[in-house]
Amino acid sequence: MKLTSDSFPDGAAIPIEFALGAPDPESHVTFSSNRNPHLRWSDPPDGTRSFALFCHDPDAPTVADDANQEGRSVPHDLPRGDFFHWVLVDIPSDAREIAEGAVSDEVTPRGKSPGRTPVGRTGRNDYTSWFAGDAQMEGVYGGYDGPGPPWNDERIHRYYFRVHALDVPALDLPDSFGGPQAREAMKGHVLATAEWMGTYTLNPDVRED
Repeated sequence: MKLTSDSFPDGAAIPIEFALGAPDPESHVTFSSNRNPHLRWSDPPDGTRSFALFCHDPDAPTVADDANQEGRSVPHDLPRGDFFHWVLVDIPSDAREIAEGAVSDEVTPRGKSPGRTPVGRTGRNDYTSWFAGDAQMEGVYGGYDGPGPPWNDERIHRYYFRVHALDVPALDLPDSFGGPQAREAMKGHVLATAEWMGTYTLNPDVRED
C-alpha cells in the first residue's frame, strides 16, 4: 500500500497553510489557514474492510513549562511524546483520497466536533488538552488541526501521516476517543500501513532543511 500527497513532498517542510500556527514577527505566533493536506492511498491488500488515518507528532515536549515562554527555550534533548493532530477511523474500504481542505479550512475556536462524517468517524485530537484552561480556545477538538509547535522549541517537529488498512469494517470504540484508544482498538486488525511525513517549526532560530 502506498500513501502520497499533492500538498508537500515526503520528508519536506509542511507549508504554512496546512498548519494551525504561523510565525509572527511581533507575537511569535498567530493562527494560520489550518487546511488539511491532500492525501491519496493506493494498492490496499485483499481483505481490507476499512481504513484508519492518523497524523501525529512524536516530538511534542513531555514537560510544557518552558513552551512559548519569553527568554526561555524548550531544550532539544527534553524527552518527547506523541501529540495527535488527526484521528480518523471507519473510513470506507472503497475510499482512496481526502482532498486538500475537505475536512479543515480554518482554525475553529473550541474545536470541530468529533463524530461521524462522510469520510469516516473522527476522534479527539490533542489540542483538546493543549487548550484546556484557555478561556477563548478551550473545547473538544475533533478532526484535523495542523502543526503548532512551541515557537521557542529547539527541535524541528516531524508529522507522520499514516493510513492503515484494517480487516474490520469498524473499530470498537466509545463515543469519545483519542489516538491512543484508536491505536489500541486496531491491534490485531492491521493488514498494511502506508506513511507520509512532513516537518514544521515556528522557531526562527531553527533552520528547516
